[in-house]
This record gives sequence, structure tokens and C-alpha cells, in this order.
Amino acid sequence: MKNIFQYIQGDKAIWAVVALLALFSFLPVYSASSNLAYLYGDGSTLPFLLKHFAHLVLGFAILYGVHKIPFHYFRGLSIIALPVVVLLLIITISEGTTIEGANASRWIRVPFVGVTFQTSALAAVVLMAYVARYLSKIKDKVITFKESLLPLWLPVFVVLGLILPANFSTTAIIFAMVVILVFVGGYPIKYLGIILGAGLLMLTLFVLTAKAFPEVFPNRVDTWISRVDSFVDNEDTEADYQIEKAKIAIASGGVTGLGPGKSVQKNFLPQSSSDFIYAIIVEEFGLVGAFFLLFMYLLLLFRIVIVAHKASSFFGKLLVIGVGLPIVFQALINMGVAVELFPVTGKTLPLISSGGSAIWMTCLALGMILSVSAKREPVIIEDKEQNPLDILSEAL
Repeated sequence: MKNIFQYIQGDKAIWAVVALLALFSFLPVYSASSNLAYLYGDGSTLPFLLKHFAHLVLGFAILYGVHKIPFHYFRGLSIIALPVVVLLLIITISEGTTIEGANASRWIRVPFVGVTFQTSALAAVVLMAYVARYLSKIKDKVITFKESLLPLWLPVFVVLGLILPANFSTTAIIFAMVVILVFVGGYPIKYLGIILGAGLLMLTLFVLTAKAFPEVFPNRVDTWISRVDSFVDNEDTEADYQIEKAKIAIASGGVTGLGPGKSVQKNFLPQSSSDFIYAIIVEEFGLVGAFFLLFMYLLLLFRIVIVAHKASSFFGKLLVIGVGLPIVFQALINMGVAVELFPVTGKTLPLISSGGSAIWMTCLALGMILSVSAKREPVIIEDKEQNPLDILSEAL
């Protein structure tokens, strides 16, 4: 065991939380996959369990590999990866991949492999690293709004604009996280007001254009509006059906739950192994399981704050906040949707829900955080290390 630990570096508490969440995920995924097994398979849930296991193995391989990279390399890598991400988003929105008959324009199908990949998940991580790099670069400088418009806000709005038509919830979360990150990074508050106003104006124009010319470009505006209307007015819609089944599952759980694998609502609740897996967990493990998960994510948040505080450079602090907060934020949103605190968003529970892209990108972000906590960066002059990727990023 000691030999194993010598190969992993960084915050041990984060490693423990991630490992516990991953191990725990097998129970609800195995149970909640039963309805998918009867709808799309031969009735056996074993293939779905093995698929989830494969996703986690690849995710931990990504986590381990990324955490071995000195975190200051991510400054230059964010510059290189951003154009690639934009290209992938353009391909994704133009292809409009369909999965099992449903509109799935958020995914791109990988050639020769036969798997789908959600490019917006990768875009979120890359964009946060890019914003952290820019903010560390202008640290202690007097910056004007005009000077920051092209290098900072243009890439942000291009990425968000490419994600928005197919995925409003992801767009809103990324935008909120960027605003929080630039606020923490010392960006002038008076300029943030302009950005918030511009973002609201662009969203309004997009919705109006989509409603006026629905055939011009693919979008899911009607779905967003129906979900919000259902949340506010309790209308009888598919989203309302999902929430009702989720609340029945939660109410049935009680304190200790019905027991592993004994959920009833998993047979009626759509997306029981992904978007609404928290409701199945509460039904099977009760309030004990519900509070265990909440404690795990709050502990992860606490350790993220600790790592950010102890980071050896300003870029490291911002990187940890930028890629770490969305993980906890998404978990809280997923839980909130299950108990009807928020409208249905389609966000999964990090490291728990089935699905490859979400697990892999969560592990990528956690690998970056662990890289910062490992403190491999040589402290010479803060944010002035000269390595090839830093030189490239400065040149670009």
C-alpha cells in the first residue's frame, strides 16, 4: 500500500473523496440501469455496470496523468487548446448527433470508435484555464475594459455562443463561473456590470431570434421555456413528470432507505442513472445516503479552497478556483433539481452519474487541482517561470 501512495501526489483528502465517490457510484448506477437494460438491452444490467467501470478507469487514468504535469504548463496549453475547442464546438453544433432517437446536438461522435463525446464539458475546463491565465498575466496592472475585450471576453462569448443553442444550463453555469473567477482575480467590478448586461442582452436577442425564425438554426429554446413554465406554474409536462417521480422516490426513502437495488421509481423515472440518480440514491439509502453525498461534495469544496489558498502562484490559485468550483456547483444543482429547488437542467452528478464525457472532464479538472496541490512549480518569481509553454503563451 505504501508503494502505491508514493506514486500519487497532491492533496490526499481530495484523492480520498474522489475514490469514495467513484466506489459508491457503482451501487446506484447498477441499480438505476435496470430500466435501460429492459428498454435497450436484454434485461441484464451487467453491461451498463461494466461500461461505467470502463468510464471510471479511463477517468482515473486521465486524473493520474494530468496530476503529474506541473500546473504552470496549463498556461500555455490553454492557449493551444482553445482554438481546438472552438473548432470542436462548431463541428458539434453543425452535426447535430442523434442518440436513441433524441436530439443530442451537444455530443459529437468520435470516428472509428463509436462513442459520443460532449464537447461543452471540455470547453468549460479549457476556458477556465484560459481565463485564469489571462487574469494572472494582468495581475497588478491597471487594465481598461477596451484592452480586455479582445483577449478575455471575445473567446468567452465565442465559446458560450457555440454552446448556447443546444445547452443553456451549461452556458449559464460557465458564464457564472467565469464571472466569479474574474471577480476573484481582481477584474474591475464596474466592467463586470457591463459584461453582465451584455450577456443578458445577447441571451434575450438569441431567444427572440429563435422564436421568430425557428428554422434558421437548431436550438432548444422551446424546451427551456417549457421547463421554466413547468417549474413556476406546475404545468403537466415531461419535466413535471420527472420531478414528481423524483419526489416520490425521495419521500419513499425515509431515514435509512429501502436498501441497495430496491428502488421502485427507477423503473418509471427517465434518466434515473444520470440526471436524476440523486433521487434513486435517496430512495435506496435514505437521508443517510443523501447527507453522505452532500458532505462529500462540501468536503471537496473545503479542500479546493485550502489548495487555492496554499497555491504557490496567482495562476495556481485561479486555476483551482476556476476548474474546481464548477464541480461542486454542478453537484448542488443536480441535488437541487431532484428536490425541485431548480428547474430541470440535465446536469449530472459528478463522479456518480453514468456517462463518459462528464466523468472524464471532471477527472481532468481534478487532475489540474491535484497538480497545483503537489507544488511542483519552482518558485522563482511568481508567475514568471520560463518554460516553453509559458514562452509560447506570452508570444500568443
